[in-house]
Amino acid sequence: MNRRRFLTSSLVSGIAAITTAGLAGNATKARATTQGKFKLKYAPPFGMFKENAGNDPIDQIKFADEMGFRAIFDNGIMKKPVALQEKITNELAKRNMDLGPFVLYADFKVKSFVTRDKEIRDMLIKKMKEGVETAKRINAKWALVVPGHFDEGLEPAYQTANVIENLKYCAEVLEPSGLIMVIEPLNAWTNHPGLFLTKIPQAYEICRAVNSPSCKIVNDLYHQQITEGNLIPNIDMAYGEIAAFHLGDNPGRKEPGTGEINYKNIFKNVYEKGYDGVLCMEHGKSKKGKEGELAVIETYRDCDAY
Repeated sequence: MNRRRFLTSSLVSGIAAITTAGLAGNATKARATTQGKFKLKYAPPFGMFKENAGNDPIDQIKFADEMGFRAIFDNGIMKKPVALQEKITNELAKRNMDLGPFVLYADFKVKSFVTRDKEIRDMLIKKMKEGVETAKRINAKWALVVPGHFDEGLEPAYQTANVIENLKYCAEVLEPSGLIMVIEPLNAWTNHPGLFLTKIPQAYEICRAVNSPSCKIVNDLYHQQITEGNLIPNIDMAYGEIAAFHLGDNPGRKEPGTGEINYKNIFKNVYEKGYDGVLCMEHGKSKKGKEGELAVIETYRDCDAY
């Protein structure tokens, strides 16, 4: 083959490859958009689909809506400029999309809720008031709270009593507004050693004792697979106190299907219970680029087909 023929052949092959890849990407996107809305409110975070949607959070909301998602979540929305908060809120309202829990208080290093310290309690009450104001502005239903570090020098039962008492003070602030504080158990083995709250039964016991509509659980299935497993039975037992879910497979904390959790069965379980809350996609992606983002959507389509 002469040089000119070789170059021409290479160019044609390259164009064909690019065209094929583009068609494959378009086909994947078409599959995602033609299947309508998801049964459950899986909520991608900002940045999950930035390769396809761009960096503008409003464009990301539009893309998520087009892909069939019915919610968005943003742990850090409380720290965003007020003008941006309002733009996000208006766009979500226009598209009838929910906003998942935002982080209200989560200091992993401080012995906070486990103490009887009045200054700490006053700080927590102040935080709750700030959360109420933010929630009014962004039309949020849920705010996430982590009860802080375990106290190695205090009997666990006393710590539990202190956590319950502090949560009651917080709930008193939240109840008039209707804002629901969701407390999150986190795993101590892989990500967060030393925290007080680690298990769903423990969170359930605390919520029952607080006895407030403004104190519920966010069940992070990634963390609970590491801590205790038994995911569906624990959902069944604690369901009356669960207000939200976080998602991520284990090991790796990537999208469903990349680890050992049977997410299709879990989604079927909560759907049949009539769950209408948000399931926050708090995980990474196993593949890079636009195709990796579309693969995440396809995975959720598969898991939503029950």
